[in-house]
Amino acid sequence: MSLSLHDAQTLSIGELAGVHPEDLLRLQQEADAELRKAKRLKEWVEGAIALKYDQRVQALRQQLSKETGTVHFDDDGVRVTADLPKKPVWDQRKLAEIAQRIAASGDDPGEFLEITYRVAERKYTAWPESLRKAFEPARTLKTGKPIFRLSTAEEK
Repeated sequence: MSLSLHDAQTLSIGELAGVHPEDLLRLQQEADAELRKAKRLKEWVEGAIALKYDQRVQALRQQLSKETGTVHFDDDGVRVTADLPKKPVWDQRKLAEIAQRIAASGDDPGEFLEITYRVAERKYTAWPESLRKAFEPARTLKTGKPIFRLSTAEEK
C-alpha cells in the first residue's frame, strides 16, 4: 500500500524520512502538483475579485485623489481592502551622477542616498586570483536552504 499525501502529514519528519525513496519521490511529485493546482485556483479567484471590484476601486481612488496605497469599502457585510503599492524604480546611473555632484559640493551622499555595492558572483569567480584577494575581506559567503530534487534513475 502506498503512502498518501494525507497520511504523510500524520507522520513525523523522521518517520517520513524512513519511507522508501520511490514513495518520497511520488509524494514530492504529488505535493508539487497540488501546489501548482492551488496556485492556479488562487489566481483564478483573485482574478474574479479584481474583475468584481476594479471599477469600484478606481472610482474610490479618484474620489479620494489617491492613486496608490490602500482603500477600503464594504460590500454587503464584507470589508474589501484594495492596496496598490508604490514601486519606484531609480535610474542607477543618474543617482551615481547625483551622488558625485553631492560629494563635489562637500556634502556626504550617504545623508541623501542609500548606496549599495554588489559584486556578481560569476564575475568574482572569473577574476584572477590577485584581484579576488583584494575583495576577499569584503566577502562573506552565506548559503540558502538546501534543495533536494528526486527523480527516477532513468531521468538523470
